[in-house]
Amino acid sequence: MIVKFPLCILTLCFTCIFSVAASAQEALKDTSYWKKASKFGLNLSQGTFNESWQGGGLTNIALGVYLNSKGEYTRGKENWVNDFQFQLGAIKNKEDAFRKSIDRIFFDSKYGRKLGAASQWYFFANLNFLTQIANGRDFGDPRLPFISAFFTPAYLTEAIGIEWKPNKFFNMQFSPGAVRQTILGNKNLYREIDRLTPEYKFSNYGVERGKSIRNEIAIMQLVMNFDKNIAKDVNFKWRYQAFAGTQDLKAIDNRLDAQLTAKFAKYFNVNIGLIAIYDQDQIAKMQLAQSINFGFLYSW
Repeated sequence: MIVKFPLCILTLCFTCIFSVAASAQEALKDTSYWKKASKFGLNLSQGTFNESWQGGGLTNIALGVYLNSKGEYTRGKENWVNDFQFQLGAIKNKEDAFRKSIDRIFFDSKYGRKLGAASQWYFFANLNFLTQIANGRDFGDPRLPFISAFFTPAYLTEAIGIEWKPNKFFNMQFSPGAVRQTILGNKNLYREIDRLTPEYKFSNYGVERGKSIRNEIAIMQLVMNFDKNIAKDVNFKWRYQAFAGTQDLKAIDNRLDAQLTAKFAKYFNVNIGLIAIYDQDQIAKMQLAQSINFGFLYSW
């Protein structure tokens, strides 16, 4: 079912987006109010075993790359935060082709204005984008073709609401009437799956088959962010999102992205990541993805 947007909600969302764009032009004129931080990481692991090795093992190689960049503008009552995150990893066992282990492109832009000079509460407007770039497969069934692809799916969310920001490392956002688009770059992906495995229950990510976009309006969206150095050279960050659509209030979409990064020496780090998703438009089960990486890290 495709939800049509009320004109007032669309108008309000576009007004907020244009307001953020206008504030961005003003902010770019003076860089003294900006705080910026970026990290680039490259991870590699490899293991080789010959035929006479008795301990057991499988020759493998794993590669991973990530880039995190964040900029925050604060001036008076105004606060504007832009956060970009990119992660891509792959693993190859001896007799298999490369298989991706993680694939994530995330961008979040939020403009907030304090409701009082000393207040912890803000009115905010937010634009969020999440997608992937590489094809994905379900290796449990060798007959299955790709079940995800470039920009398939992609999620675009526009929200306005109230934010609670008690300190520099935590904030909570409440947005009644948030709007989300689920986008399929390949709207015909389901056809090949149906042809080869008609018994496979492919969800098509909640988008009506043959369509490329699904529009949803939320009764409520809740977002919480945490980003703090919990010890020297150890950073812990997580983001939780709950989206309650108008179509089925019992089917609340939940997503948690967490990352722990420990830096040692000057250019090396250990990185532990976790993604947990419960989205009945995809599957009525908890989805979990966990990774541990060691490699090169450069910060600026």
